[in-house]
Amino acid sequence: MTPLDPQAKALLTAMIAAAHPPLKEMTVENARSLIETTAEQLDLPVKKVGSIKEMPIPGPGGELPLRIYTPPGQGPFPVILFFHGGGWVLYRPKHYDSHCTHLCSGTSSIIISVDYRRSPETKFPGPLDDCFAALNWVNEHASEIGGDPDKIIVCGDSAGGNLAAGLTLKNRDVKGPALLAQVLIYPAIAWYEPPTHSFLEYADGYSLTREALVWFWDQYLTSRDQSFHPYAVPMNAGNFGGLPEALIVVAGYDPLRDEGISYAARLQKEGIPVTLMNFEGLIHGFLSFLGILDQSTRAFEQICEWLKQRIEKP
Repeated sequence: MTPLDPQAKALLTAMIAAAHPPLKEMTVENARSLIETTAEQLDLPVKKVGSIKEMPIPGPGGELPLRIYTPPGQGPFPVILFFHGGGWVLYRPKHYDSHCTHLCSGTSSIIISVDYRRSPETKFPGPLDDCFAALNWVNEHASEIGGDPDKIIVCGDSAGGNLAAGLTLKNRDVKGPALLAQVLIYPAIAWYEPPTHSFLEYADGYSLTREALVWFWDQYLTSRDQSFHPYAVPMNAGNFGGLPEALIVVAGYDPLRDEGISYAARLQKEGIPVTLMNFEGLIHGFLSFLGILDQSTRAFEQICEWLKQRIEKP
């Protein structure tokens, strides 16, 4: 097995030394406050892009804010809808400026980061409904922001990867807008029972813990019965035909690793083109440590190269 990346190991040591209380012992407000403080301390690198602006659109729960990153130059540009992680509970689009500016710069695409309603205030399917509303808005209004409605991609990390996968299933079922591709970055794609090998092996001490994952699911779902719904837990879909080509990114020391690999296999079995990138020495959330983990920079370069190849196909 590939050893844990030395920089990731040092990062984990620093996390343990910080001695933050586990999520289950915190209120949602305290957890969000801690994230705000941590994000400010990290000061992640941000790429220069043409513009970054906020735009509200109509959503199922009222005004739905979008954060739009546009490359320099003249469009129409491809559009990547981005759904941030944080267990459906934490983070806002502003915390993902590093991710989104790197994607914007690396692919010459418009990145639209969706500020979906968070849980537990809004439980499933509310956040997914917001993402679907954003997709439909982009399909209808892409030209107004310099985008190409024929080149729409959905992308998300962790819980955002779950939303991206659930969105492709719902969009297929209702015959929604055509999607060029889906990018799922260490996605929460399966229910945690029965546990996978990686879920057991890396349940504690590797950034995302089993306790935290269970807590996140409890915030997102109203009841465990919803875990059978494929839009909530995409691995439970009856079939995967008709979905867009996929890039699935996993980390070797991530409790979610095996479900990402299994999802790739399920898509391939039903004829969906899939590329699996396994960064074997890294941990869950590694792209959130650009400038700290050298491999994160290389991973972003590979992801952007994959996206450019799909975007540039005639």
